[in-house]
Amino acid sequence: MAALSYKKSYRTNQSLQQFYTGGPFTVSSDGTFLVCTCDDSIKIVDSSNASIKSTIEGDSEPITALALSPDDKFLFSASHSRQIRVWDLSTLKCIRSWKGHDGPVMAMACDASGGLLATAGADRKVLVWDVDGGFCTHYFKGHKGVVTCIMFHPDPDCLLLFSGSDDASVRVWDLITKKCAATMEKHFSAVVSLAMSEDRRFLLSAGRDKVVNMWDLKSYGCKTTIPTYEVLEAVCVINSGTVFYDSLSSQRPKKSKNIMPEVYFLTAGERGIVRIWNTEGAVCLFEQKTSDVAFSPDENDLRRGFTAACMLPSDEGLLCITADQQFLFYSPLKHSEEDLCLSLCKRLIGYNEEIVDMKFLGEDENFLAVATNLEQVRVYDLASMSCSYVLAGHTGIVLCLDTFTTTSGTTLIVTGSKDNSVRLWDSESKRCLGVGNGHTGAVGAVASSKKLRNFFVSGSSDRTIKVWSIEGLDSVTEEPISLKAKAVVAAHDKDINSLAIAPFDSYVCSGSQDRTACIWKLPDLVCVAKLKGHKRGIWSVEFSPVDKCVLTASGDKTIKMWTLDGSCLKTFEGHTSSVLRASFITRGTQFVSSGADGLLKLWAVTSSECIATYDEHEDKVWALAIGKKTEMLATGGGDAVINIWNDSTAAEKEEAFRKEEEGVLRGQELENAISDADYAKAIQIAFELRRPHRLYELLSELCRKKDAVDHLKKALLHLGKEEMQQLFEYIREWNTKPKLCHNAQFVLFQIFSMLPPTDIVEVKGIGELLEGLIPYSQRHFSRVDRLERSTFLLDYTLIGMSVIEPEGERRNIENNSDKKVDKEDISSDPVDAKKDSATEPAVKTHQKKGSKKRKSKKSSEVSNKKVKNVPTTESSAVSLQA
Repeated sequence: MAALSYKKSYRTNQSLQQFYTGGPFTVSSDGTFLVCTCDDSIKIVDSSNASIKSTIEGDSEPITALALSPDDKFLFSASHSRQIRVWDLSTLKCIRSWKGHDGPVMAMACDASGGLLATAGADRKVLVWDVDGGFCTHYFKGHKGVVTCIMFHPDPDCLLLFSGSDDASVRVWDLITKKCAATMEKHFSAVVSLAMSEDRRFLLSAGRDKVVNMWDLKSYGCKTTIPTYEVLEAVCVINSGTVFYDSLSSQRPKKSKNIMPEVYFLTAGERGIVRIWNTEGAVCLFEQKTSDVAFSPDENDLRRGFTAACMLPSDEGLLCITADQQFLFYSPLKHSEEDLCLSLCKRLIGYNEEIVDMKFLGEDENFLAVATNLEQVRVYDLASMSCSYVLAGHTGIVLCLDTFTTTSGTTLIVTGSKDNSVRLWDSESKRCLGVGNGHTGAVGAVASSKKLRNFFVSGSSDRTIKVWSIEGLDSVTEEPISLKAKAVVAAHDKDINSLAIAPFDSYVCSGSQDRTACIWKLPDLVCVAKLKGHKRGIWSVEFSPVDKCVLTASGDKTIKMWTLDGSCLKTFEGHTSSVLRASFITRGTQFVSSGADGLLKLWAVTSSECIATYDEHEDKVWALAIGKKTEMLATGGGDAVINIWNDSTAAEKEEAFRKEEEGVLRGQELENAISDADYAKAIQIAFELRRPHRLYELLSELCRKKDAVDHLKKALLHLGKEEMQQLFEYIREWNTKPKLCHNAQFVLFQIFSMLPPTDIVEVKGIGELLEGLIPYSQRHFSRVDRLERSTFLLDYTLIGMSVIEPEGERRNIENNSDKKVDKEDISSDPVDAKKDSATEPAVKTHQKKGSKKRKSKKSSEVSNKKVKNVPTTESSAVSLQA
């Protein structure tokens, strides 16, 4: 047996999110992506795998209309706020917006040139706008009801605009004369769809009055009316040379002598089926035998069947949208010369609602069965993330499901529903094999046999557990048989939330809302042990695949492990809310759990520690599926998101080793660059390796060079905007420490002297970075200023000690002495001499008084002492003035 490898990390490599909640949508000119309305935002979705390529946030109002330019460069949108916006799809930015209608815009269309945009509103107006200028070029008024659909003439030289309204009329607007060219009234209800014939001679209009009218665009008269006997939502013309047209070769009638050419078109409406018609004779050439739309059991529900349809570009088939937000992609198939069939090649689910349970399906686990807040079970293909098929039959919401493979190799699906029944499905034939009735409450838990594979167990809100036998099932019978219960037991005092069967089919464990779990011996359902200890209801139970123990997850935020005799072995704490699911992986040595806090946690059983926590959901994670062969995980919850997780332990280990190896090589390159005095390259490598300490040492060494400024400027010129932002962050950190601030200030000064302010402003987050630099820089400046002022105090003290003589005073003394000598030489008057001799004692007395004010007694005594290495003659010659 191979050694166990602990899982340390998981990654989401696939995700299925909601992208359409009903309303307007549009398809790109090449069919590669869809633009859909999702609440108040716009989702751009890859049509191949339903992955969301980008999201455009709206104005918190529901979107009412969407349109794409012919080159797919611009998107036009309108919402209940009446704001019309133009989006650049390359940058996802709104480049222009305006208001023009007095009510919500219900439809919009762009002409073939892309320069004009037509909008139809609930205010009964039709407006045409110049896309580049954003101004109104045409203002049409005449409809008496809400304008529901609008279409430009496909020929750019024919400047006509068509609109349909709730007033049961179709109007033709001439863009040259700016007047209504014709009003075509033949419908008796709202006109919802318009289509142009291939030769552009006829216009088809479909309405909710269950008819399609064909209009001659020369006389504007109704040529023919085709009754369809269903409320229509879309009409599409089938052009020659397409797959649909070629597939109708046997159904097309022989050419008659009628001058009017025949037009082939298809319709979609409330019945949920596609039908193909010929205008000549109003003949239905093809009709789907069964609908691919899952109808609601509520007869009063008016939103049923198809709500829209359009022909895909590049002859890729037909796209139909259902009332429950499904995108159905059809392509025609011919089984024989006279038999035509529409093949559902792809089904994308726009909205899943709340996901309550899911299980992997198939030998290679390439499929995922999902139970949502619907009456059907949807099976997804994990390769394309499209819905392969739907299991419809329950009349209530499906609450739980389980999958298993019989001894004959048939993969079966067991479902429990709010209709108090359980159903058994064949995944290959996609039909129901058996129905089990007998519960008096909603079936909230099912579990299938692990070894014998000939029975399954169900638990209900009626507090009972039933064992159902599946022996004797015949997959050939078309009608589902009635399943029989082999054993029944009243198990708990409250609803049963979860069931699990032991690996060898010897025991079944049940978890209930009464805060207990019970272990029952099969097949007679004899109680073996009762597990008491949780403070809230138990949401999940599971047997270990190798040990005789049970794992329970509870609403008290804990997970407990129990022996079969009812004693608690361990308690795992870590979730911040109710734990909803817990399942073993890695042969029972680890397990994963999901909770109402939206977290997925990976645990080790032996150490009782949480290895990793993942936050990829925004709501409660109700569903957790474990791939037994691939050990792949799938999670789903209240946010209608399905995440597929794969083990990334080996990949992350290999990536860490590769990064370490690359780091060693780059580190050697850094040292080589430093030794070669290539500071620009060294700084670049230090940035790439994210080594701020080594970068500081490098800058410090660079600042000590004589030509430091030149080297530093050369190095800084090679830095990009992201690296410059990183450098500012490093400088901010260095600037907070007095030992490192000198080099930080030097580098900062060089940056501001080298780069213009316009470049510095473009650095991301520069405002926040400068706010962190300014206070510490002011503190450093104040400290340096204090140090500088303290040096003046030292000079003053030394001068007072007659240690040094100020240069200015020395010069003054020398000049004064020269002047005195000159005066003595020049002055010969004895009277002046007497005056000088008389004033000399007064001056000396004044100088002594001034010196006493400046010096204390102690300082005067010190000044009389001899200073080392200073001649006494020089010190005695120093003269200080006040």
